[in-house]
Parts: sequence; structure tokens; C-alpha cells
Amino acid sequence: MFDLILKNCRIVNESKTLESDIAIKNNRIELIGSDINAESSEVIDINGRYVIPGLIDDQVHFREPGLTHKGEIATESKAGLAGGVTSYFEMPNVNPTTTTNENLTKKFELASTRSLSNYSFHLGASNTNIEEIKKVDINQAAALKVFMGASTGEMLVDSIDALDDIFNYSPLIVVTHCEDQKTIVDNEKLFYEKFGNDLSAEQHHLIRNVESCYLSSSLAVSLAKKYDSDLHVFHLTTEKEMDLFTSGDVIGKKITAEVCVHHMHFNDSYYSELGNQIKCNPSIKEESDRLALIKALHDNKIDIIATDHAPHTWDEKMSDYRDAPAGLPLVQHGLQILMDFYHQDILSLETIVEKTSHNVAKRFQIKDRGYIREGYYADLAILDIDKSYTVSDENILYKCGWSPFSGKTFNSSIYMTIVNGHVAFKDGQVSQNLPFGMQIEFDR
Repeated sequence: MFDLILKNCRIVNESKTLESDIAIKNNRIELIGSDINAESSEVIDINGRYVIPGLIDDQVHFREPGLTHKGEIATESKAGLAGGVTSYFEMPNVNPTTTTNENLTKKFELASTRSLSNYSFHLGASNTNIEEIKKVDINQAAALKVFMGASTGEMLVDSIDALDDIFNYSPLIVVTHCEDQKTIVDNEKLFYEKFGNDLSAEQHHLIRNVESCYLSSSLAVSLAKKYDSDLHVFHLTTEKEMDLFTSGDVIGKKITAEVCVHHMHFNDSYYSELGNQIKCNPSIKEESDRLALIKALHDNKIDIIATDHAPHTWDEKMSDYRDAPAGLPLVQHGLQILMDFYHQDILSLETIVEKTSHNVAKRFQIKDRGYIREGYYADLAILDIDKSYTVSDENILYKCGWSPFSGKTFNSSIYMTIVNGHVAFKDGQVSQNLPFGMQIEFDR
């Protein structure tokens, strides 16, 4: 007796495509096989649609606690369901910041009764919390997030002594936001003097430029090599930085790299149309950088694709460039962006699966997720690969209520998302009375 049987699936998993059925019981995949005919509480005919592992987004900002006018664990995890995201790691720059183990535990408690998908959280580093870092439970926190620039106050780690201690003593993978703060501040002064009140998002990539990224990411890599640390560099944006990373399977690497969907999709030509909507840190840069990121994906220099989902209210984003916060909402539409690359013959389905699920599970040693395997949790995204989808105010699920893709038609749709064996999203609707997601476990 199964809980759910999915018939006539086209499974994309571990570099292969297989036509098969999937039987689910007690949250997990019980059986993968052709023509499963057994008693089941529910049977759904997938009709040859592609079935992939649910996305594991290792970089999202859900804004809870303290910033819930922008987003909440409940609303943003719900939006993620519509984007095929079944698991996520959330960021520590909330209020209060997640820079203590006590605050980390409180976030897990919040998520246990609010998150509709599976969850974990990054502990945050500061200039002064090395003792908290040393005593973190490596089977609780996903990783240690270090803002090397592009943050303020407690979350900005700008002390080289603090960075030395972090890379030397962190028991967790160090995940970094790399921009050099001094370069940015110097550039801001120059551009403010030149443009005055006419300064706009069109200058954003020139202020937060290639050099600001390279100086910081090269420092992170050098520190990781010095201390033999585990380092994962988030949201890379420049061609120059690609020289810092090596090709190969993510297993065996101690220094790994990531790109986000918006840096793969946009280039600096979009600033004139979208302005602050695509203001983000690190910035969207030139077309040559965008193409270099995609090439690095194919070369396996970049190991993971994420969203860096970072919602702000429309009013906040529409303020003057200097006051507008950085970040954009993405978790609902990241997979559709990648599916457009598939339709353009830029990315294969196998590559998308590898970079959004398999490699995240490998890199962070996630237990029983990230693959379509018997015994693993049934976290699945099912694609209507040739059914177009137009983003509108009516179907945006972010609490902030807007998207830079509003009015855009994507080539593919998300037909269904299954979390821990439960149909969480189907045909444009999030299911009612869903059980809450599970805390992600690690094999460390």
C-alpha cells in the first residue's frame, strides 16, 4: 500500500533520463520502476512530463525575524513551491542577526511551524563572534555566512584578524559574499561627485565593479588555501574571478563556486529599463561577464546555481538609487529562467539538475535529499516543459508583490511540486492544509 504513485514519469536524475513510475510511502520514494500497479491512496498520471529532484536553494533571504514587511518564512517558502524549490538555506542578516547559536536555534523553532518546504539556516559571522562560531553544531547549521563587504554594522566582517580566525577555526563550510568595501566606498565618492542627483542604477555596476569583486574573492580563496578551509563563494559575477576556481566534480574540491540566476539572465543593458528593480549586490555586470559565467558552468568551475532571493517592498525599491536596497525576489521564477536556457540549447536538463540539486546535496553533505533515489525523501519538481507561463500580479506569490519579470512569458511552467511525498503545488495552486517542511539533516 503506497501513499502516492506517479505514473508515466520522464525522470531526469544523475545524468540520465529514464521513463518510469515512482511510488511514495511515508514521505520517501519507496520504489522506482516501470509500470507500478499496486494499491495506493492516490495515483497521478504525469503523462510523460519531466520529473526532476526538487531544487535546493542554498541562498535565500526570507526576512524573518524582524524584517517581515518584506517577506516571511511562510510566504516565501510558499512562493518557492511554485518555483519547484523544495528545500532552502536561509541567510543570517535578519533582526536580530543570526550571529549567535541561541538566535540560530530560535530560527529553527520559527520554521518548524511556518515553513512549507524543508529548511536550514546559515550561522552568520561578525568581527567578534568567533567563540560562537567555534561551538556551532555542524549538524544543525548549513554553513557559516561571511559578508566580506556589502553589508553594514554587525554583519560586515572587515577585520583581517577576524577573517584569519574564521577561516582557521570555523567547523562549518565558510560561504562568502565577496566585495571589497574600500573599493566600493571610493567608487561611490567618485560617482556621487560626477553625477550628483543624476546618479542612478545605470552606474551601479561601475561602483560595485569587477575589481571590488576580484579583490575580495581572491582574498577569500587565499585564506582558504592558507588554512585548508572549506570555502564556497556565493553569487560570482565576473569573468576575471573565474580564474580563481578549478574545473572538476564538486566532490574532492575544498573551494567551490556559485552563480545566481539573475546574473545568468541580465546584463548591464537592462538597467535603463528596470533600474532599481535589478539593483543587487554584487551587481549585474556586462555581457562578457554573463557569458563567462555560463561558460564556467559548462567547464565545472561553477558548481551550484542559486537565486539569492532577496525581497524588498516596491516603495523601498522605487526610492532614490542611493536609498534603494539591493536585492530582488527570485525564488518563484529561478527554475523557469533556467528552463529558458534549456530551450535556447544553452543548458541541458541534466546540467540544471546537477547544479541545483545534486551538487548542493554533495557540497553541504545533505542527508537523503537532492536525488531521485529509492529511500530518499520524495522532493520532486515536475515540469510542463512546453507550456508557456506569463508572470503577472495575479500569480506572483512573494509577499512584496512584485517581480522584475512581471509581464514576461517564460517557455516552461512548473506543473507540480512534491515535498516529502505531499503534493504541495499543482496547476498554479498551492495545496491547502500542507504539513510543514522538515529541518534538513546532514551527514557530517
